[in-house]
Amino acid sequence: MLRAEGLNLSVPGKVLCRDLSIAIKPGECWGILGRNGSGKTTLLHALSGLRAPDAGLVTWDSKPLPDYPRRELARQIGVLPQDEGHEFWGTALEYVLLGRYPHSRGFGITDGDEEAALAALQQMGMADMSHRTLITLSGGERQRVRVAMLLAQAPQHYCLDEPLQHLDLGHQAEALRLLQRLAVEEGKAVLMVLHETLWAGRYCDHILMLYDGGRVLAGSAAELMTLKNLEELYQCGLREIETEVGSYFLPA
Repeated sequence: MLRAEGLNLSVPGKVLCRDLSIAIKPGECWGILGRNGSGKTTLLHALSGLRAPDAGLVTWDSKPLPDYPRRELARQIGVLPQDEGHEFWGTALEYVLLGRYPHSRGFGITDGDEEAALAALQQMGMADMSHRTLITLSGGERQRVRVAMLLAQAPQHYCLDEPLQHLDLGHQAEALRLLQRLAVEEGKAVLMVLHETLWAGRYCDHILMLYDGGRVLAGSAAELMTLKNLEELYQCGLREIETEVGSYFLPA
């Protein structure tokens, strides 16, 4: 289980998070919501061990994240960053195989690694493009390959920064159904940054809302995804539309 206690986060001139304490349990799917610049990525990085908090502690199975060797931590917590920061010139399969590094024993790529990578590509509907170079794929296709790399890594806890970027509506739904199945059927924990309130309310059972001044609401999606909370969060008037599968919100 991932636990944060008394977490404080800031960037120069701005407090992002004050005294946050949460526990993310196996089988749960959490969404992080907030305005641009509210600290969603920073919080995701702190909860996955990529950034040290200003104060407080983040633990995995009661052990502080900095105490884990990097490879061991990567077997427990996998991260899909918002951007890679560099181009990858190899094939889609070669890219997904990078996710197997935490499981390698220094003997190169095994048949098991390749099977896991191909299975992950299949899950994302990209198996037929496994030998295409990554730079020749569309933005949405590349994003599906990036998610496949995280699937091939097979951590216990998935941290995804805007996993839906570049995806069309159908592929957004497919990706979220897959992530929800990881939590519900396989007992994984999922934490993701989202901008789409409809998807957050439908596929996440818990929500983190990052407000100005470092205030954070954390709890059940059913309780927090209200018109009042979301209008305050996004600082705009909204209209709530109720459907048989839940409510969604549009600018008023």
